[in-house]
Amino acid sequence: MDFGLALSNLFSPIVLAFALGLIATFLRSDLKFPNELYTAISIYLLLAIGLKGGYKLSISHLEDFIKPAVAALLLGTAIPLLAFSFLRKFSSLSLFDCAAIAAHYGSVSAVTFAGAQSFQDNLAANSLISQGTLGGVYEGYLPGLLAIMEVPAIIIGVFLAKVGGSLPILGHKKFKVTADTLGKESNSPNESLALKALFIELLAGKGSILLLGGMVIGFLGGKGGWAQVSPFFDLPFKGILTLFLLEAGLVTGRRIKDFKSVGIFLIGFGIVFPVLMGILGIWIGKISGLSVGGAMIFGTLAASASYIAAPAACRVAIPEANPTYSLTLSLAVTFPFNITVGIPLYHQISIILFQLG
Repeated sequence: MDFGLALSNLFSPIVLAFALGLIATFLRSDLKFPNELYTAISIYLLLAIGLKGGYKLSISHLEDFIKPAVAALLLGTAIPLLAFSFLRKFSSLSLFDCAAIAAHYGSVSAVTFAGAQSFQDNLAANSLISQGTLGGVYEGYLPGLLAIMEVPAIIIGVFLAKVGGSLPILGHKKFKVTADTLGKESNSPNESLALKALFIELLAGKGSILLLGGMVIGFLGGKGGWAQVSPFFDLPFKGILTLFLLEAGLVTGRRIKDFKSVGIFLIGFGIVFPVLMGILGIWIGKISGLSVGGAMIFGTLAASASYIAAPAACRVAIPEANPTYSLTLSLAVTFPFNITVGIPLYHQISIILFQLG
Protein backbone atom coordinates (compact mmCIF):
# COMPACT_ATOMS: atom_id res chain seq x y z
CA MET A 1 0.00 0.00 0.00
CA ASP A 2 1.22 3.50 -0.86
CA PHE A 3 1.46 5.07 2.61
CA GLY A 4 2.09 8.49 1.06
CA LEU A 5 -1.33 8.37 -0.59
CA ALA A 6 -2.90 7.01 2.59
CA LEU A 7 -1.46 9.88 4.65
CA SER A 8 -2.52 12.35 1.97
CA ASN A 9 -6.07 11.04 2.25
CA LEU A 10 -5.99 11.14 6.07
CA PHE A 11 -4.97 14.79 5.99
CA SER A 12 -7.46 15.80 3.34
CA PRO A 13 -10.06 18.39 4.45
CA ILE A 14 -13.01 16.00 4.23
CA VAL A 15 -11.36 13.40 6.50
CA LEU A 16 -10.11 16.05 8.93
CA ALA A 17 -13.61 17.55 9.06
CA PHE A 18 -14.97 14.12 9.98
CA ALA A 19 -12.31 13.85 12.71
CA LEU A 20 -13.25 17.31 13.97
CA GLY A 21 -16.84 16.15 14.36
CA LEU A 22 -15.70 13.15 16.39
CA ILE A 23 -13.48 15.31 18.61
CA ALA A 24 -16.28 17.83 19.16
CA THR A 25 -18.54 15.02 20.34
CA PHE A 26 -15.92 13.59 22.70
CA LEU A 27 -15.43 17.08 24.17
CA ARG A 28 -19.21 17.39 24.56
CA SER A 29 -19.26 20.50 22.43
CA ASP A 30 -22.57 22.18 21.70
CA LEU A 31 -21.72 22.12 17.97
CA LYS A 32 -24.77 20.90 16.11
CA PHE A 33 -26.13 21.20 12.59
CA PRO A 34 -29.74 22.40 12.30
CA ASN A 35 -31.90 19.69 10.74
CA GLU A 36 -32.81 22.04 7.90
CA LEU A 37 -29.15 22.64 7.03
CA TYR A 38 -28.37 18.90 7.10
CA THR A 39 -31.31 18.24 4.79
CA ALA A 40 -30.24 21.02 2.42
CA ILE A 41 -26.66 19.74 2.26
CA SER A 42 -27.74 16.16 1.58
CA ILE A 43 -30.11 17.35 -1.18
CA TYR A 44 -27.29 19.39 -2.72
CA LEU A 45 -24.83 16.48 -2.70
CA LEU A 46 -27.24 13.92 -4.15
CA LEU A 47 -28.47 16.26 -6.88
CA ALA A 48 -24.91 17.35 -7.74
CA ILE A 49 -23.80 13.72 -8.09
CA GLY A 50 -26.80 12.97 -10.29
CA LEU A 51 -26.41 16.06 -12.49
CA LYS A 52 -22.71 15.50 -13.14
CA GLY A 53 -23.26 11.81 -13.77
CA GLY A 54 -26.04 12.53 -16.26
CA TYR A 55 -23.88 15.06 -18.09
CA LYS A 56 -20.95 12.64 -18.24
CA LEU A 57 -23.29 9.92 -19.47
CA SER A 58 -24.53 12.22 -22.24
CA ILE A 59 -21.01 12.52 -23.65
CA SER A 60 -20.17 8.83 -23.16
CA HIS A 61 -20.86 5.87 -25.41
CA LEU A 62 -23.99 4.26 -23.96
CA GLU A 63 -22.78 0.80 -24.96
CA ASP A 64 -19.89 1.26 -22.52
CA PHE A 65 -22.44 1.64 -19.70
CA ILE A 66 -24.32 -1.62 -20.27
CA LYS A 67 -21.80 -4.11 -18.84
CA PRO A 68 -21.02 -2.07 -15.71
CA ALA A 69 -24.76 -1.52 -15.16
CA VAL A 70 -25.45 -5.26 -15.30
CA ALA A 71 -22.45 -5.85 -13.02
CA ALA A 72 -23.81 -3.30 -10.54
CA LEU A 73 -27.22 -4.98 -10.47
CA LEU A 74 -25.70 -8.43 -9.95
CA LEU A 75 -23.31 -7.20 -7.26
CA GLY A 76 -26.07 -5.28 -5.49
CA THR A 77 -28.03 -8.54 -5.37
CA ALA A 78 -25.15 -10.78 -4.34
CA ILE A 79 -23.74 -8.70 -1.46
CA PRO A 80 -26.82 -8.84 0.81
CA LEU A 81 -27.14 -12.58 0.19
CA LEU A 82 -23.48 -13.12 1.10
CA ALA A 83 -23.75 -10.94 4.21
CA PHE A 84 -26.94 -12.66 5.36
CA SER A 85 -25.54 -16.15 4.79
CA PHE A 86 -22.33 -15.37 6.69
CA LEU A 87 -24.08 -13.78 9.65
CA ARG A 88 -26.64 -16.59 9.90
CA LYS A 89 -23.86 -19.18 9.89
CA PHE A 90 -21.32 -17.59 12.22
CA SER A 91 -23.19 -15.14 14.48
CA SER A 92 -25.80 -15.51 17.17
CA LEU A 93 -27.92 -12.69 15.78
CA SER A 94 -31.60 -13.19 15.05
CA LEU A 95 -32.80 -13.71 11.50
CA PHE A 96 -34.23 -10.18 11.51
CA ASP A 97 -30.95 -8.58 12.60
CA CYS A 98 -29.05 -10.56 9.96
CA ALA A 99 -31.49 -9.40 7.29
CA ALA A 100 -31.28 -5.76 8.39
CA ILE A 101 -27.48 -5.77 8.40
CA ALA A 102 -27.50 -7.46 4.97
CA ALA A 103 -29.75 -4.69 3.64
CA HIS A 104 -27.40 -2.00 5.00
CA TYR A 105 -24.28 -3.60 3.50
CA GLY A 106 -25.89 -4.47 0.19
CA SER A 107 -27.06 -0.89 -0.27
CA VAL A 108 -24.54 1.91 -0.77
CA SER A 109 -23.34 5.20 0.70
CA ALA A 110 -23.45 8.23 -1.58
CA VAL A 111 -21.07 10.11 0.71
CA THR A 112 -18.48 7.32 0.61
CA PHE A 113 -18.88 7.36 -3.17
CA ALA A 114 -18.27 11.12 -3.20
CA GLY A 115 -15.19 10.60 -1.02
CA ALA A 116 -13.80 8.08 -3.53
CA GLN A 117 -14.45 10.51 -6.38
CA SER A 118 -12.72 13.29 -4.45
CA PHE A 119 -9.73 11.02 -3.85
CA GLN A 120 -9.41 10.31 -7.57
CA ASP A 121 -9.85 14.00 -8.41
CA ASN A 122 -7.04 14.86 -6.00
CA LEU A 123 -4.75 12.38 -7.75
CA ALA A 124 -5.29 14.20 -11.02
CA ALA A 125 -5.05 17.65 -9.46
CA ASN A 126 -1.75 16.80 -7.77
CA SER A 127 -0.33 15.38 -11.00
CA LEU A 128 0.34 12.06 -9.32
CA ILE A 129 -0.51 10.27 -12.56
CA SER A 130 2.48 11.76 -14.32
CA GLN A 131 4.67 10.54 -11.48
CA GLY A 132 3.68 6.97 -12.14
CA THR A 133 0.65 6.56 -9.87
CA LEU A 134 -2.28 5.05 -11.72
CA GLY A 135 -5.76 6.48 -11.26
CA GLY A 136 -7.24 9.94 -11.24
CA VAL A 137 -9.37 9.25 -14.33
CA TYR A 138 -12.72 7.48 -14.11
CA GLU A 139 -15.91 7.02 -16.07
CA GLY A 140 -18.48 9.79 -15.74
CA TYR A 141 -21.45 7.45 -15.62
CA LEU A 142 -20.48 5.93 -12.26
CA PRO A 143 -23.32 7.76 -10.41
CA GLY A 144 -25.63 5.59 -12.50
CA LEU A 145 -24.10 2.51 -10.87
CA LEU A 146 -24.66 4.14 -7.48
CA ALA A 147 -28.34 4.58 -8.30
CA ILE A 148 -28.66 1.00 -9.53
CA MET A 149 -27.14 -0.48 -6.36
CA GLU A 150 -29.04 1.58 -3.78
CA VAL A 151 -32.49 -0.02 -3.78
CA PRO A 152 -32.29 -3.77 -4.69
CA ALA A 153 -30.37 -4.77 -1.56
CA ILE A 154 -32.99 -3.20 0.71
CA ILE A 155 -35.75 -5.12 -1.06
CA ILE A 156 -33.71 -8.33 -0.72
CA GLY A 157 -33.08 -7.64 2.97
CA VAL A 158 -36.82 -7.29 3.60
CA PHE A 159 -37.45 -10.49 1.65
CA LEU A 160 -34.83 -12.36 3.68
CA ALA A 161 -36.44 -11.17 6.91
CA LYS A 162 -39.67 -12.76 5.75
CA VAL A 163 -38.50 -16.09 4.31
CA GLY A 164 -34.73 -16.29 4.82
CA GLY A 165 -34.99 -18.80 7.64
CA SER A 166 -36.64 -21.33 5.33
CA LEU A 167 -33.75 -21.22 2.85
CA PRO A 168 -31.07 -23.68 4.12
CA ILE A 169 -28.51 -22.49 1.59
CA LEU A 170 -28.41 -19.14 3.39
CA GLY A 171 -27.31 -20.54 6.74
CA HIS A 172 -27.26 -23.77 8.68
CA LYS A 173 -29.47 -22.60 11.53
CA LYS A 174 -32.94 -24.06 11.75
CA PHE A 175 -35.67 -21.47 11.62
CA LYS A 176 -39.27 -22.48 11.37
CA VAL A 177 -41.33 -20.04 9.37
CA THR A 178 -44.68 -19.58 11.03
CA ALA A 179 -47.46 -17.05 10.99
CA ASP A 180 -45.86 -15.46 14.04
CA THR A 181 -42.44 -15.00 12.44
CA LEU A 182 -43.92 -13.62 9.27
CA GLY A 183 -46.53 -11.52 11.01
CA LYS A 184 -50.17 -12.26 11.59
CA GLU A 185 -51.07 -11.04 8.13
CA SER A 186 -48.07 -12.57 6.33
CA ASN A 187 -50.21 -14.18 3.63
CA SER A 188 -52.87 -11.52 3.53
CA PRO A 189 -53.38 -8.78 0.96
CA ASN A 190 -52.27 -6.28 3.61
CA GLU A 191 -48.78 -7.83 3.65
CA SER A 192 -48.48 -7.55 -0.13
CA LEU A 193 -49.73 -3.99 -0.02
CA ALA A 194 -47.19 -3.14 2.68
CA LEU A 195 -44.30 -4.54 0.62
CA LYS A 196 -45.59 -2.75 -2.48
CA ALA A 197 -45.79 0.51 -0.51
CA LEU A 198 -42.21 0.00 0.72
CA PHE A 199 -40.98 -0.57 -2.84
CA ILE A 200 -42.74 2.57 -4.06
CA GLU A 201 -41.40 4.53 -1.10
CA LEU A 202 -37.83 3.41 -1.87
CA LEU A 203 -38.12 4.44 -5.51
CA ALA A 204 -39.76 7.73 -4.57
CA GLY A 205 -37.42 8.40 -1.66
CA LYS A 206 -35.19 11.44 -1.53
CA GLY A 207 -32.04 9.60 -2.55
CA SER A 208 -33.54 7.81 -5.54
CA ILE A 209 -35.45 10.85 -6.80
CA LEU A 210 -32.45 13.18 -6.58
CA LEU A 211 -29.94 10.74 -8.08
CA LEU A 212 -32.13 9.45 -10.90
CA GLY A 213 -33.85 12.79 -11.53
CA GLY A 214 -30.52 14.61 -11.50
CA MET A 215 -29.10 12.12 -13.99
CA VAL A 216 -32.04 12.63 -16.34
CA ILE A 217 -31.67 16.41 -16.12
CA GLY A 218 -27.92 16.22 -16.65
CA PHE A 219 -28.31 13.82 -19.57
CA LEU A 220 -30.96 15.89 -21.33
CA GLY A 221 -29.16 19.17 -20.64
CA GLY A 222 -25.88 17.84 -22.01
CA LYS A 223 -22.76 19.96 -22.17
CA GLY A 224 -24.63 23.24 -22.50
CA GLY A 225 -26.87 22.55 -19.55
CA TRP A 226 -23.98 21.45 -17.36
CA ALA A 227 -22.09 24.64 -18.21
CA GLN A 228 -25.02 26.66 -16.83
CA VAL A 229 -25.13 24.94 -13.43
CA SER A 230 -21.54 23.76 -12.92
CA PRO A 231 -20.44 26.96 -11.12
CA PHE A 232 -22.83 25.95 -8.33
CA PHE A 233 -22.85 22.14 -8.53
CA ASP A 234 -19.21 21.44 -9.45
CA LEU A 235 -16.77 23.93 -7.93
CA PRO A 236 -18.38 24.17 -4.44
CA PHE A 237 -18.98 20.40 -4.23
CA LYS A 238 -15.91 19.51 -2.14
CA GLY A 239 -16.59 22.35 0.26
CA ILE A 240 -20.17 21.22 0.81
CA LEU A 241 -18.95 17.62 1.16
CA THR A 242 -16.56 18.80 3.88
CA LEU A 243 -19.50 20.28 5.81
CA PHE A 244 -21.41 17.03 5.44
CA LEU A 245 -18.45 15.03 6.77
CA LEU A 246 -18.28 17.35 9.78
CA GLU A 247 -21.92 16.52 10.53
CA ALA A 248 -21.23 12.80 9.91
CA GLY A 249 -18.42 12.98 12.47
CA LEU A 250 -20.80 14.48 15.02
CA VAL A 251 -23.40 11.75 14.40
CA THR A 252 -20.78 8.98 14.47
CA GLY A 253 -19.37 10.28 17.74
CA ARG A 254 -22.80 10.03 19.33
CA ARG A 255 -23.04 6.34 18.32
CA ILE A 256 -19.60 5.30 19.60
CA LYS A 257 -21.14 4.39 22.96
CA ASP A 258 -23.14 1.66 21.21
CA PHE A 259 -19.95 -0.31 20.51
CA LYS A 260 -20.48 -2.37 23.67
CA SER A 261 -23.79 -3.59 22.30
CA VAL A 262 -22.35 -4.38 18.88
CA GLY A 263 -19.51 -6.64 20.07
CA ILE A 264 -16.06 -7.49 18.78
CA PHE A 265 -17.32 -10.01 16.22
CA LEU A 266 -19.56 -7.48 14.49
CA ILE A 267 -16.88 -4.78 14.60
CA GLY A 268 -14.58 -7.21 12.78
CA PHE A 269 -17.37 -7.92 10.29
CA GLY A 270 -17.82 -4.18 9.72
CA ILE A 271 -14.21 -3.93 8.57
CA VAL A 272 -13.32 -7.28 6.98
CA PHE A 273 -16.53 -7.83 5.01
CA PRO A 274 -16.36 -4.42 3.26
CA VAL A 275 -12.74 -5.02 2.29
CA LEU A 276 -13.65 -8.39 0.76
CA MET A 277 -16.60 -6.85 -1.09
CA GLY A 278 -14.36 -4.00 -2.20
CA ILE A 279 -11.91 -6.47 -3.76
CA LEU A 280 -14.80 -8.30 -5.42
CA GLY A 281 -16.21 -5.02 -6.72
CA ILE A 282 -12.85 -3.92 -8.15
CA TRP A 283 -12.39 -7.26 -9.90
CA ILE A 284 -15.93 -7.21 -11.34
CA GLY A 285 -15.44 -3.57 -12.36
CA LYS A 286 -12.26 -4.53 -14.18
CA ILE A 287 -13.83 -7.38 -16.15
CA SER A 288 -16.85 -5.20 -16.99
CA GLY A 289 -14.57 -2.69 -18.71
CA LEU A 290 -14.01 0.03 -16.11
CA SER A 291 -10.72 1.91 -15.84
CA VAL A 292 -8.37 1.69 -12.84
CA GLY A 293 -10.02 4.70 -11.21
CA GLY A 294 -13.50 3.59 -12.18
CA ALA A 295 -12.97 0.08 -10.79
CA MET A 296 -11.63 1.59 -7.56
CA ILE A 297 -14.75 3.75 -7.15
CA PHE A 298 -16.98 0.79 -8.03
CA GLY A 299 -15.15 -1.30 -5.44
CA THR A 300 -15.65 1.47 -2.89
CA LEU A 301 -19.39 1.35 -3.62
CA ALA A 302 -19.38 -2.41 -3.04
CA ALA A 303 -17.51 -1.87 0.24
CA SER A 304 -19.79 0.89 1.50
CA ALA A 305 -22.86 0.53 3.69
CA SER A 306 -26.00 2.64 3.70
CA TYR A 307 -26.75 4.71 6.77
CA ILE A 308 -29.59 6.80 5.38
CA ALA A 309 -31.91 4.86 3.05
CA ALA A 310 -31.49 1.38 4.56
CA PRO A 311 -32.06 2.39 8.21
CA ALA A 312 -35.24 4.25 7.30
CA ALA A 313 -36.58 1.32 5.28
CA CYS A 314 -35.62 -1.35 7.83
CA ARG A 315 -37.20 0.61 10.65
CA VAL A 316 -40.54 0.31 8.83
CA ALA A 317 -40.23 -3.08 7.12
CA ILE A 318 -38.21 -5.04 9.73
CA PRO A 319 -39.31 -3.57 13.07
CA GLU A 320 -38.10 -6.71 14.88
CA ALA A 321 -34.46 -5.85 14.05
CA ASN A 322 -32.34 -3.94 16.55
CA PRO A 323 -31.05 -0.78 14.79
CA THR A 324 -28.15 -0.60 17.25
CA TYR A 325 -26.46 -3.42 15.35
CA SER A 326 -27.06 -2.35 11.75
CA LEU A 327 -26.82 1.44 12.13
CA THR A 328 -23.84 1.42 14.49
CA LEU A 329 -21.99 -0.98 12.20
CA SER A 330 -22.60 1.01 9.03
CA LEU A 331 -22.18 4.50 10.46
CA ALA A 332 -19.68 4.11 13.30
CA VAL A 333 -17.49 1.27 11.97
CA THR A 334 -17.60 0.85 8.20
CA PHE A 335 -18.07 4.48 7.20
CA PRO A 336 -15.06 5.85 9.18
CA PHE A 337 -12.92 2.92 8.04
CA ASN A 338 -13.73 3.50 4.38
CA ILE A 339 -13.26 7.27 4.51
CA THR A 340 -9.89 7.12 6.29
CA VAL A 341 -8.22 3.83 5.35
CA GLY A 342 -10.45 1.99 2.89
CA ILE A 343 -10.40 4.41 -0.05
CA PRO A 344 -6.58 4.50 -0.45
CA LEU A 345 -6.52 0.73 0.19
CA TYR A 346 -9.03 0.08 -2.62
CA HIS A 347 -6.99 2.36 -4.88
CA GLN A 348 -3.88 0.29 -4.28
CA ILE A 349 -5.77 -2.99 -4.74
CA SER A 350 -7.15 -1.68 -8.04
CA ILE A 351 -3.64 -0.89 -9.27
CA ILE A 352 -2.41 -4.38 -8.31
CA LEU A 353 -5.30 -6.17 -10.00
CA PHE A 354 -4.86 -4.21 -13.20
CA GLN A 355 -1.12 -4.78 -13.21
CA LEU A 356 -1.68 -8.53 -12.84
CA GLY A 357 -3.66 -8.40 -16.07
